[in-house]
Amino acid sequence: MSTSTPTAPESTPPTIPPQSDTADTAGTPYRWRWLVLFTILIAEIMDLVDATVVNIAAPSIRNELGGSESAMQWMLAGYTLSFAIGLITFGRLGDLVGRRRLFLIGAAGFTLASIVCGLATSPELLIGSRFAQGMLGAVMIPQGFAIMRSIFPAEEIGKAFSLFGPVMGLSAVGGPLLAGFLIDADWFGQGWRMIFFINVPIGLAAVVGALRFMPELKTPGAKRLDAPGVFLISLASALLVYPLVQGRELGWPVWTILMLIAALPAFALFAWRERRSGNPIIDPSLLRNRGYVAGLGVITTFFLAMSGFTLVYNLFTQLGLHYSPLKAGVAMVPFALGIAIGAPLSGGLLAPKLGRKALQLGVVVMALAMGGIWLTLNTYGDATTVWNLVPATLATGIGAGLVFAPLFDIILASVDDQAAGSASGVLTAMQQYGGAIGVAVIGTIFFQLLPRHAFLSATKTSVLVAIGLYVVSLAVTFLLPKRAREESLSHG
Repeated sequence: MSTSTPTAPESTPPTIPPQSDTADTAGTPYRWRWLVLFTILIAEIMDLVDATVVNIAAPSIRNELGGSESAMQWMLAGYTLSFAIGLITFGRLGDLVGRRRLFLIGAAGFTLASIVCGLATSPELLIGSRFAQGMLGAVMIPQGFAIMRSIFPAEEIGKAFSLFGPVMGLSAVGGPLLAGFLIDADWFGQGWRMIFFINVPIGLAAVVGALRFMPELKTPGAKRLDAPGVFLISLASALLVYPLVQGRELGWPVWTILMLIAALPAFALFAWRERRSGNPIIDPSLLRNRGYVAGLGVITTFFLAMSGFTLVYNLFTQLGLHYSPLKAGVAMVPFALGIAIGAPLSGGLLAPKLGRKALQLGVVVMALAMGGIWLTLNTYGDATTVWNLVPATLATGIGAGLVFAPLFDIILASVDDQAAGSASGVLTAMQQYGGAIGVAVIGTIFFQLLPRHAFLSATKTSVLVAIGLYVVSLAVTFLLPKRAREESLSHG
């Protein structure tokens, strides 16, 4: 179902009714849609970069602020934990109170929290502000996909989503590189603090872009959030994510296993509450949507496999080749370059013609390229260098880019506009869960093998596990609709 979008004065962003096909009364798409997309991408960059920069800066931070090893771990884990906990709740809240409003709150708050991080004079203040960053990122990020679904016409949405591939790849690799550069440059004598202060102009650009160009969208007649449901999903997410983030480094003490076990009944209680709530956090239509539910399975298994691969490669370069974290980041450049090649190729050419097959092609390319990594390690043995691995890592990135472009489009195309915020929050949460599980599983396998086998053997075995996970991800893709637009039209 589509409705007309009223044309607003240029000085104020319009309010677009839900379930709009983004056309105004003259039948033209929302005029500022590409500038809105640019604003959303700025927010994505802030989130992806800040999730990784502290990994490089941790030694410098500890030298200046002091603090225990546990405090350093909380600086790393606090962001991921609070981000994962808030995604589902704030994704749904955007449907209720307005997606532009929450995007602005998240972007402005994230910028302010970054300033506090940069001014921190104690480990405790930095940890607290990192938690705030993660939570405000959870306020901001789910709104982007939901807004895009409403302002882009069907013939352009695939191209819009294809831009996320290069941004995700380059940001993930660029975070450590940027952190290393800023710390070494020591601009204004600020050292590691610049990794947070650099967010100020970026965050302000996101705020200005949202104020000027972003339309307001929300579901009319929406009710309040269910407080018990918010508590249960937050508890379940914390019980799952925290031990996954910290368990491997701590050697999987008993309490981490108990937390993971407790996550299962917590999620079950949340599901029970959702069925009985008059104001569910997850829109009920999503769970009846076959394409969306299948998409959650694909995105979880895919990021589980990709996060496992990234960890294995970083372990190889840092522990096997004895690279510094910064140099290890440089070694990931071929992977990022591959994503920058594959995503526009898929979004602009392959996905519109092949639909689901473009995504499946990407997963196959990634699995084969990972096989190339294993073959390279097997061929060169202990003499393997990063240069030997460039062809395979480049091909892995191209495969990832082929997946990124159609993945979000296919999953979200079958979702009604009124549930788009909730859908985006759950989708991003499952991405976080999958990534955390991938790092925990592959990392544990690697370090369990290392004492009994040579480093090279442990790496090769971990690569094979990652390949197996890609095969699982490929199998789940067959549950997706063949084409995003056909599934979307079936709901019209």
